[in-house]
Amino acid sequence: MVMKQQNKQSRYRRVGTTSVAIKPGKSDHVFNLVVDLFLIVLLVIIAVPLWSTITLSFRPNDYIGNNLQGMFLAPWEWSFSAYKALLGNQGFLLAFKNSFLILTGGVVTALLLTIPLAYVLSIPTLPGRKYLSLLVVIPYVFNVGMIPTYLLVTNIGLIDHLAAIFLPGAISTYNCLIMRSFFEGLPSELKESARIDGASEIQVLVRIILPLSKAIIMTIGLFYGVSFWNDFFHAMLYLNSNHLQPLPILLRNILMASGMNEYVEVSAFGDAPIAAIKAASVFMSAIPMIIAYPFIQKYFTKGTLLGSVKG
Repeated sequence: MVMKQQNKQSRYRRVGTTSVAIKPGKSDHVFNLVVDLFLIVLLVIIAVPLWSTITLSFRPNDYIGNNLQGMFLAPWEWSFSAYKALLGNQGFLLAFKNSFLILTGGVVTALLLTIPLAYVLSIPTLPGRKYLSLLVVIPYVFNVGMIPTYLLVTNIGLIDHLAAIFLPGAISTYNCLIMRSFFEGLPSELKESARIDGASEIQVLVRIILPLSKAIIMTIGLFYGVSFWNDFFHAMLYLNSNHLQPLPILLRNILMASGMNEYVEVSAFGDAPIAAIKAASVFMSAIPMIIAYPFIQKYFTKGTLLGSVKG
């Protein structure tokens, strides 16, 4: 019984072949308290605007209250009119489809380009590896700017095409360097044994490296996905046709439709309150990321190294 209580109140460190109990000091308790308070404040900062947006999206047509009217949700004071108006609007559905195509094409293209490049840069015996790494880092440090990029996209015929959103940024230097560091940390014995057995570098990558790299692939894929899904500037710059506009452009148009008058009727969405339309559109645009994150979270918690040397 005493040992159990000691286990609850003490930490242990190994000294030689024995374990020595270390009781948490006053500074440890203070540190833990500060961390808990910080996390609580951070949770409130994130949760209150999110809750306000969700409840505001369920506002009935005839509900007009004070400035806190969107903060709390009562079962007898909600309405799905904003969501019905959005889902019944062809422009919103088309914008959602365009964003999904950009997300899918962008993530697949980015991973297909980033993974081989990161693997090549991780090979220590690669001739000219240092100069190739320098060529990858230079655009990250010295950005060419908007005008040269726009001229390049125009010259290759990508203006008014969804590929213009993700092809210019298909390889992120930051993501590539993170993936390269992961590949370098994998056991070299696995790679060498495969090469001795006659495997080519492509076979080593596909059969050895990729099965051990699910965590980093899912993590980098999420980084790319969030970036492409929320991309507003490139869509505004390269897409001119209304039928190609993604969700961020439509959200911007909705949020700016009524100015400061939140009770004005928007003909494209029926008679739903514009304030509820704004909140519902913002919330629905975040749903794909909210759904995807729980499935990818487990790869974050597993760390950056899944493989090991097996005898």
